[in-house]
Amino acid sequence: MDKVVLSPEKKQYQEIGEDLRAQIIQGLYPVGSRLPPERNIAETYGVSRTIVREALLMLELQGTVDIRQGSGVYVTRVPAENEAEEEAFFSSDIGPFEMLQARQLLESNIAAFAAKMATKADIDNLKRILEQEQRAIAINDLSQDNCKMFHLVLAGASQNQMLLATVESIWRHMDSSPMWQQLRAHIDTRSYRLKWLGDLQTILAALRRRDVMGSWQAMWQHLENVKNSLLEQSDSDAPDFDGYLFESVPIFQGKLM
Repeated sequence: MDKVVLSPEKKQYQEIGEDLRAQIIQGLYPVGSRLPPERNIAETYGVSRTIVREALLMLELQGTVDIRQGSGVYVTRVPAENEAEEEAFFSSDIGPFEMLQARQLLESNIAAFAAKMATKADIDNLKRILEQEQRAIAINDLSQDNCKMFHLVLAGASQNQMLLATVESIWRHMDSSPMWQQLRAHIDTRSYRLKWLGDLQTILAALRRRDVMGSWQAMWQHLENVKNSLLEQSDSDAPDFDGYLFESVPIFQGKLM
């Protein structure tokens, strides 16, 4: 299949999702059939796998496909040709991987700054949150989002209210985003919560050492782990990853950019 040229007037994930939906309507992929692997779709459209995943999430929320871990993406229904209300529903939704990218850029630098600025009270609060999450995982308690609380308290540990307000704004976007909530549902399990707990414990350990570079790297890697775990959910061929959302880590000569 030749590469498809995308229009600059729409979000990339929307245009890809609409094109895949049109192919399903045309009968190219009947109900029960499997869509091509994400890697192949990405090559066809000349975009990253994160953009493809956002397009597939859009279709999953519409009830058109089902993303199955370790198996692939399967067509569950043929949508109506005119579903303008669903297009409008997604028109203002920022892609979840775009949100993760913003968080990775911002929160890694916040963690580095907090390594210098955090008070003993901040460190104690972060420690209590992780202890609370450890107890919650043990009894499968989902009543509190301790991961979110950790990130917000860490932002506050920068002692910069603008940075805290910015992180709070990103989390509000995520909490109100249907696509982010759909994506998160794929990894809201005990095993993943244990994985994130380990990541956050690494971040806290670096903060306690006042290790600026270590704090930056620990936060960057945590959000990278989240991204890769989300991408791994639907691909059965498990391709190798670049390691980062960007071509290289933005560090030069051991210093932050």
